[in-house]
Amino acid sequence: MRIPGRFLEDDLLGVRFAVNVFIGTAVTWATLRALADANPIWAIASMIASSDPVWNQAKRTFRGRTMNAAVGCVVGLVFLLVGGPREWKLPVALAISVLLSIYVVRVQVMWRQAPITAAIVIASGVAHQSRIVGIEHGLHKVAEVIFGCLVGVSVSWLMAKVWPVTPRAAEAQP
Repeated sequence: MRIPGRFLEDDLLGVRFAVNVFIGTAVTWATLRALADANPIWAIASMIASSDPVWNQAKRTFRGRTMNAAVGCVVGLVFLLVGGPREWKLPVALAISVLLSIYVVRVQVMWRQAPITAAIVIASGVAHQSRIVGIEHGLHKVAEVIFGCLVGVSVSWLMAKVWPVTPRAAEAQP
């Protein structure tokens, strides 16, 4: 049985995260619906992935996610531009984005983001059989991902100022 003091320190991380996600979702949804009248699911997923009740962890995740998204976006665009949208390029581009992320960028947090982003860019081109549409849709989705990451890390920073996490609770985070 947990003592109430530990509950208030350790277990409120979940409540803090829920508040981060609530605020971040509201901001992301309202902003993107007002600006683009688009389905903001990519941005919301990215916001959740970049949000954390512990500020230092949110910073690491944001850095890794944005750097690896940039790698995946560049790889995806190069593969779309050179030779056009072809299905066989998808696995090759994803493998190359993994290798670049792991051995060149070397930001272990969110390594998986590079191939995910490359897949978003290339799949857009393959689905529409158009280099231009692929680039346009791919860049739009990548912009949504980056926007979501910015909202997530911003909400985490704001919450760290308004409702600081105790050092013991931060260490207890899984």
